[in-house]
Amino acid sequence: MTTNNTHATDWAVAPVPITGPEAATLLRRYYTELVSRFYGRPTDDAEVSAVLAEEPSDDLVPPTGEFLAVRLAGAPARGVPVGCVGLRVLDAHTMELTRMYVGPEARGQGVAGLLIGAAETLARDTFHADTIRLDTREDLVEARALYAKHGYREIARYNTSPYADHWFEKRLR
Repeated sequence: MTTNNTHATDWAVAPVPITGPEAATLLRRYYTELVSRFYGRPTDDAEVSAVLAEEPSDDLVPPTGEFLAVRLAGAPARGVPVGCVGLRVLDAHTMELTRMYVGPEARGQGVAGLLIGAAETLARDTFHADTIRLDTREDLVEARALYAKHGYREIARYNTSPYADHWFEKRLR
C-alpha cells in the first residue's frame, strides 16, 4: 500500500514480459478503467476480455516494442506493480506510447511522469527513435493535460484507431 507522501524517487520502472501475470493484471486494470469511462458505466470481465482480444499487446516485446511496469522500490513485498506503459515501433524513427496507466493508489505521486520519462529514454537510447507519438480520447482530460505538461503537442491523426480523438507527438532529439 502506498501513502500520499511517496515520491517519484521511491518507484522503480522496468520491463516486464507482456505475456506474464503482472502485465496481464495491469492491462486488465487499464482496460477496466477505459471501458468504464468510455461507456459511463461499470464493466465486467467478459467485456474487458473482449477488448483485450480486440486490442492485442503482443507486439510490445523487442524488437517491435517494450512493456514497462512501475512498482515501489525496495522490499519485495512492496513490489506489486501499480502502473504501466507500452512502446510500439511505428517505423525506423518513430515509436508509439501506448497502454499508459497508473492505478488510483499511486496517482498524484509523480508516477505517470516517471513512466513517460522511462519510456522516452528507452525509445531514444535503445530503439534509436527520434519521435514518440500517441493517441488518446476526448474524455481522458487528465491524460491530455499530462502529455502536454511533458512536452507533447497535438498533431494530425496518424492512425485509424476508432477510439482516438486526439493525437500527440514529441521530438526526442
